[in-house]
Amino acid sequence: MAGPSRRTLARRLESIVDFSDPAADLEQYLTPAELAAHICHLAGLHDDLDRRVVDLGTGTGMLAIAASLAGARRVAGIDVDAGALDLARRNERTVLNGHGAGSDRTLEWLRGDVTRHPFSTSDATVVSNPPFGAQRGNRHADRDFLETAGEIAAVSYTIHNEGSQSFVESYAADAGGEVTHAFRATFPIAKRFAFHTESEETLEAEVFRIEWE
Repeated sequence: MAGPSRRTLARRLESIVDFSDPAADLEQYLTPAELAAHICHLAGLHDDLDRRVVDLGTGTGMLAIAASLAGARRVAGIDVDAGALDLARRNERTVLNGHGAGSDRTLEWLRGDVTRHPFSTSDATVVSNPPFGAQRGNRHADRDFLETAGEIAAVSYTIHNEGSQSFVESYAADAGGEVTHAFRATFPIAKRFAFHTESEETLEAEVFRIEWE
């Protein structure tokens, strides 16, 4: 059965609530609803939602909830921050009430570090908006997420900072994977921290679909 349209997905995801007190060191930003809808709609077109879906660093739960709305039957979101998981659960209740599937679908929220994950699968579909590495001490944070994706996934969809394509393609190739799709996306960020100088900043991002061996 075909899932909802990309436009319908985006509209439903717009009610997801952002962090009220985001942590700068964890780079807690709301993944745009339109981008989450695009990723999960694309995953549905490739039958990637037929597998278990894992959202690494789930934050507000945006990508995990989007995957569930798009038709994934088994979804897990993992995050190191207990407060983020509480927010994700509240967003699940708000967004999936009346729209989530019934008892045949599950959405789990797990507290843990993605580098020391509890998953024993190698055939998942990973969706993730990892830290871009913009904050001190977070450099190459997205590499850790790619490493975990390579361990547990048959395919992954990850969002990275502009200019990451050569790095992502090289990393995937070294790990036995292949970038099959790459596209640009805008990533609007509202002023949330003292170091932000504009009321809203738009970052240029890149999204990659990787098939892993």
